[in-house]
Amino acid sequence: MAFSLMKMKSISRNSSSSVLRSIASRSYPSYHRPFAAKAEKDEVPLDDGVPTSGICRPLSEILKELNKRVPDSLVRTRADPKGFNVKYVPWHIVNRIMNLHAPEWSGEVRNITYSADGKSVSVVYRVTLYGTDAEIHRESTGTASTTEEGYGDPVQKAEAMAFRRACARFGLGLHLYHEDMV
Repeated sequence: MAFSLMKMKSISRNSSSSVLRSIASRSYPSYHRPFAAKAEKDEVPLDDGVPTSGICRPLSEILKELNKRVPDSLVRTRADPKGFNVKYVPWHIVNRIMNLHAPEWSGEVRNITYSADGKSVSVVYRVTLYGTDAEIHRESTGTASTTEEGYGDPVQKAEAMAFRRACARFGLGLHLYHEDMV
């Protein structure tokens, strides 16, 4: 059930306990409440198909959506230091795709390491997906030069790279890594 702006304003005016009572008193179909054995007789099923809370899909469905080709309009190209054009999906778009298809995902920086000479920094990032049947995680690394000019600091760049790569391990944008082989 989607909240309208008016409902959101009324929620912000209420105390948290009255909001919880209001949410708890609503009737939702059993597929929106995995803990419910079966729907009550007087319950009217919602036809909008919008999840109302928490984890609502099995991992196989989430992964199927993440493995779909990212539209070309969302893909960017940049030249790497060796002169090759590299296609990528910016981290903020990857983040939005994850929010859309796997709303209960989480991510965390696991490690930040500077090279001995201080010329580069590497970040290890973990993305976890939660489904109704299981949870899985993937980790990846990203490295950035500390001397390279450009937007953002080196840790930020390395984190964005590691985040995109960890999501690619779930299939998101993976086609960009082997596009020239097809």
